Amino acid sequence: MNLHIDQAKRILVANDRGGYTVPTDRLYPFQWNWDSAFVAMGFALYDTDRAYRELERLVEGQWADGMIPHIVFHQPSDTYFPGPNVWRTRHTIPTSGITQPPVFAIALRKLHEATGDKTRTLPLYEAALKWHRWWYAARDPEGTGLVALLHPWESGSDNSPAWDIALARVPTTTDTPVVRKDTGHVNALMRPRNEDYQRFIHLVDTYAACDWEPARQWAKASFKVAEIQTTAILLKAGEDLEALAHEFGRMEDGSEIAALNEKTRNAILAQWRPDLSRFVSCDLVSGQDIVAPTQAGFIPLLSLDLDKAVVGALVDEMKAWSKGMKVAFPTVKPGIDSWEPKRYWRGPAWAIINWLLIDGLKRNGRVDDAEKLRKSTISAIEAEGFAEYFDPVTGEGCGGLGFSWTAAAYMWLVAS
Repeated sequence: MNLHIDQAKRILVANDRGGYTVPTDRLYPFQWNWDSAFVAMGFALYDTDRAYRELERLVEGQWADGMIPHIVFHQPSDTYFPGPNVWRTRHTIPTSGITQPPVFAIALRKLHEATGDKTRTLPLYEAALKWHRWWYAARDPEGTGLVALLHPWESGSDNSPAWDIALARVPTTTDTPVVRKDTGHVNALMRPRNEDYQRFIHLVDTYAACDWEPARQWAKASFKVAEIQTTAILLKAGEDLEALAHEFGRMEDGSEIAALNEKTRNAILAQWRPDLSRFVSCDLVSGQDIVAPTQAGFIPLLSLDLDKAVVGALVDEMKAWSKGMKVAFPTVKPGIDSWEPKRYWRGPAWAIINWLLIDGLKRNGRVDDAEKLRKSTISAIEAEGFAEYFDPVTGEGCGGLGFSWTAAAYMWLVAS
């Protein structure tokens, strides 16, 4: 028996708060959206009932317009900022007012394939479809096929260098006192800077003043990015929703989703930049490409069947970034000015990003490269434990420890 698997399961038990899993104790004491989707896929390997429960608890926070928020505040906690009093949303259960990458439908399809349990899958499919429609209505009102983020936290890659230029336009003034709790749990050198937090909260204040109404937020947003990682995940979620629609005989749903998928597929392909050997996001305020080299540029592998030449260029670039690293894959190109291998999304390797990339490499026929990345990720976790992320240079586990999605990723990677 793999002792690390036992340990991974113990972490999920320790982080269970009654049918939902917190990412880690104290630092993140609530239910996070994409974390829970990854965790559900981990549970699906050995406890499908609990996997369903994870997703069911998440959709308790779904809004009437379809959005599934990035945080659901099921129980109070004073170890995290910003809490419900800062978000000022009007949902029955307190939630944040923004969303996160839609991994939910990807997890749901895997879970359904493991169980065939239509009774439990169908209501979650309905929730996922409603959220899918929200993405296109609220975050692509002009019908481009690329969805936009109105807050860096929506990317899941909160303080990525990808946001530096766009975020610099956001004022640092806030109506809300910024009382950080994260740096009391984790070394401040691993966390976003205070100036970033001022801007993050300025955006929260702005959207709260819009009463979280999507059209008003769109008009007021000083941060508006058509983001390649989120859009690629949305397309993979769309493929999985389309498959579920057909399985359930929902042919109209299937046609609707297929049309959205096709539009998004073409839109992502148009963001390929051969001179950079990666895909790029677009800053919708300036109209400029976001050329900061981050992991987001490789995530379209997950949802596109790409030409061999494009796949070759992407893989060669990934290898160049990983050269000399103890742990692949760094989330920022090593050596550039904004690369910080220990600071949150400014360089470390993350098991869940590797998981997405491994699936993408397999999809595009690069099985050997996927296997190398899988082994690198497993080795990092076995050497350092279930840390939030890893310093790619030294291999050190950083950020929060006893981390749920790292435990889920480990189980999934070992099983695959």
